[in-house]
Amino acid sequence: MGDMSTGAYAAAYEQSIADPTTFWGQAANAVEWIREPTSILDDTAPPFYRWFRGGTLNTCFNALDRHVRDGRGDQAALVHDSPVTGGTSTFTYAALLEHVARLAGALSSLGVGKGDRVVVYMPMVPEAVMTMLACARIGAIHSVVFGGFAPAELAARIEDARPTVVVAASCGIEPSRVVEYKPMLDAALDRSTHKPESVVVLQRPQARAAVGERNTDWEELDWDELLSDAEPADCAEVEATDPLYILYTSGTTGRPKGIVRDNGGHAVALRWSMENVYDIGPGDVWFTASDVGWVVGHSYIVYAPLLTGATTILYEGKPVGTPDASAFWRVIGDHGVKAMFTAPTAYRAIKREDPAGELMTGHDLSTLETVFLAGERLDPDTYEWATAVLGVPVVDNWWQTETGWPIVANLRGLEPMPIKPGSPSVRVPGYDVEVLDDAGQPVPRGTEGAIAIRLPLPPGTLPTLWQDDDRYVSGYLSAYEGYYLTGDGGLIDDDGYVYVMGRTDDVLNVAGHRLSTGSIEAALAGHPAVAECAVVGVADDLKGQVPRGLVVLKGGVDAASDGARIRSELVQRVRDEVGAVASLRQVDIVAGLPKTRSGKILRKTMREIAEGKVPTVPGTIEDAGVLDSLGEVLRPPG
Repeated sequence: MGDMSTGAYAAAYEQSIADPTTFWGQAANAVEWIREPTSILDDTAPPFYRWFRGGTLNTCFNALDRHVRDGRGDQAALVHDSPVTGGTSTFTYAALLEHVARLAGALSSLGVGKGDRVVVYMPMVPEAVMTMLACARIGAIHSVVFGGFAPAELAARIEDARPTVVVAASCGIEPSRVVEYKPMLDAALDRSTHKPESVVVLQRPQARAAVGERNTDWEELDWDELLSDAEPADCAEVEATDPLYILYTSGTTGRPKGIVRDNGGHAVALRWSMENVYDIGPGDVWFTASDVGWVVGHSYIVYAPLLTGATTILYEGKPVGTPDASAFWRVIGDHGVKAMFTAPTAYRAIKREDPAGELMTGHDLSTLETVFLAGERLDPDTYEWATAVLGVPVVDNWWQTETGWPIVANLRGLEPMPIKPGSPSVRVPGYDVEVLDDAGQPVPRGTEGAIAIRLPLPPGTLPTLWQDDDRYVSGYLSAYEGYYLTGDGGLIDDDGYVYVMGRTDDVLNVAGHRLSTGSIEAALAGHPAVAECAVVGVADDLKGQVPRGLVVLKGGVDAASDGARIRSELVQRVRDEVGAVASLRQVDIVAGLPKTRSGKILRKTMREIAEGKVPTVPGTIEDAGVLDSLGEVLRPPG
């Protein structure tokens, strides 16, 4: 197969690395600019590179207004399919534009202007998408927080983003329960030193929230009342380099990292990726089963499909349990989906419930051409199963919250390639991916090392962290001069296929959601009986990874009599402080934790024991005897 030296992919990749100005200058023609950029790549202040400097545009105009102007007004833009409420609603491009313009006017009336932040704390409802686009319309910066994140996590994001307004829903709906958001928002605002000027609440009938009843410094408004008086707002002209949004991701320390996405590079990259990576064009129906609170939701539920003029499906449900493992097949059949995108966890859950794929019967899947999976490693078992039951290509792609769009993919629109199970395929144009050794030197093909991307990163990736250039440099650019460190290890084979082996730091990947071990440890450490603790991610058939907690109790606490109570309290603490998304079910009480002589806890060693591997024991370990007792607790049965 060689290194794909002929064909459309090779030509595009080579040009994107050798002559990025021409490559991205051409891609920028798919976006409508108010003022054309004066430079495609501004490399005058490395490591801070900026794309399309001097250009101005409006992302909402590119996602909505221009499609209405050009004759797509009656096409479906957004389909909300909600098995948890039993309803489906469709918004044409013209209708979505009308709602968004009015909401943009309402936000303006609350004092939100260009550069101001709006925190969005909502479930998978059309109003969440409308709020994001309304912010883009007036040049405000949205920061969506996953609906149901616990008060501490929400407060940290409010504290950092300092929003003028918070837009929330009264509740989210899970298959087995209704989750009230307003009490969590109230608790977060009580904890945060920053108070917004206004809080807007979308009332859902499943659990209405008390609004305006607390004596607060901020005004509390009902969504419907606010919109009833609003005048539609026009699109603001913003710089390509102005921020569109901030999306917080778990750092390895407690403080969240605010990934910044700019307007120009984001619009160009996502528009390019939609047709070249995912083979989705104007008028196609696209179904991404994620959440708007995560990067996949931002990029591929909201922005990329609408920038393209496609129809995007906003699914408020689960792969199983709403009502059963046929949920995705129903959505594909009901809406004529051409391609879908979700996390491997979803397909593992379907496989567990319906291993023979019997629930596909009765659903018309004839429109489905491709299934894309990302967010965590696609294991060969799940790949083989999904390919067999669906009979269409199942395509892995690898990227990060930081990059906003794929780093490695099988480019189905540009040049479909043979699929190798276990690899997301090849480097996407724009990403100069290398595998490096400890000294920062590229390693030979087939050799494992740290996956890094040579600067500059392509458009659409993070230019920095929100108001923290120093942390951007120290966290991502300082390990190897001239490279962005992905935090993942892996290799590139002789055919140019990349294999991603997993994180090299203390960030867990639980069902495609990134969670730091640090935030879970902080919740455990806050219990009065705990002296010290550690959290490690262990492999799990369904979720990819799940956290295991290990705690050492303070002297005088009796593990024999109080252990069961303490363990259940610790599981509940993590639920309350991090959220149910952490999926922490098991906490073990141990006599001691393995450490180096300098006091660093050996999490990697514990993770290897938990996964049944021979542990790597560094020579700097203080007391190797601790590992023997841990083996009994951690080692998998059998």
